[in-house]
Amino acid sequence: MRLGGESCLEAVRRINSRGGYAPHLSISFDSHIFSIDTSRAPKAALQPDAYLITHAHSDHYGKSAMLSSRAVASVETARALEIRYDREYQGRTFQVGQSILVDEVLVDTHPTGHTIGSSAFSWQTDSGERVLVTGDVKDYRHLPKSDFLVMEANYGDPYDPSCIFEDDIAAFSEALDEGASFGAYAFGKAQRAVALMRAMGYKDEIGMDDKSLELTSELLGQAAGPLAALNGAAINVVTPWNLNLVRSRAKYFLTGRRDTNYPTIQLSDHLDFRGLMRMIEHVSPERVLVYHPQGARAGLLAHHLQECGLDTTSLDCIDRFLR
Repeated sequence: MRLGGESCLEAVRRINSRGGYAPHLSISFDSHIFSIDTSRAPKAALQPDAYLITHAHSDHYGKSAMLSSRAVASVETARALEIRYDREYQGRTFQVGQSILVDEVLVDTHPTGHTIGSSAFSWQTDSGERVLVTGDVKDYRHLPKSDFLVMEANYGDPYDPSCIFEDDIAAFSEALDEGASFGAYAFGKAQRAVALMRAMGYKDEIGMDDKSLELTSELLGQAAGPLAALNGAAINVVTPWNLNLVRSRAKYFLTGRRDTNYPTIQLSDHLDFRGLMRMIEHVSPERVLVYHPQGARAGLLAHHLQECGLDTTSLDCIDRFLR
């Protein structure tokens, strides 16, 4: 799929050794190939010039890409990957907001607010076309204008009412006041929960299970305040599957999901559908490629944007492949 008219900007996918698709995609432009949130190519395959890792969640495949010397990730993302997967990060790192030279291409990095250290990447082709790859986004305000936008659609289904939501900060504050404990995924949501608790004035120890504690202590540093082991404090923030181990009387799962055994509080690290549309307006692209998540939502958002008059495609429509 050629994306830039007469330019050489193309989105491509890799065929893996089993004949299926490797995760996500690569961007081929000028004489460069940047792979986006994907697994490492086998040694016998064509190698990209860089593996751009937007953040450390498992569905962005840093577990594999982190073992390549061509991996590019923020300092915090690299450290989160090391803690999560007990592997040494082999690539290069940057501070979010820094501009870096990747295979002689000047790449700018931008915070997205999805996790600590999550980053969007932007660069220009030789013909001057501006490319922006977002990863997952909670706050789009720091993203630059672009001509070609590669974006997520985690809550991009315009027909699904659950894709319209507001974070219920008031409910979180009320639960904190009643001494509740919270279920939150160890990377991302747990750090946000602790940061919110501190911002609301909670100064006592917070109990956490091992992985949540290690990630939060490392990524938040002194801002995390005093932390303790699971049930070592009156209030705990633990992975959802460990909520049953917590001795608190009140327990809440911090999520937009409803298929849970616990009462929930809406707290998302993503933009909802309305936020995604505002992000697109802010970036003002000429073309859009919806690349994440795999499944129906990318195509549904792409279809909606096409109906709105924007030149858009999705991951499943890419028709150029590498082996």
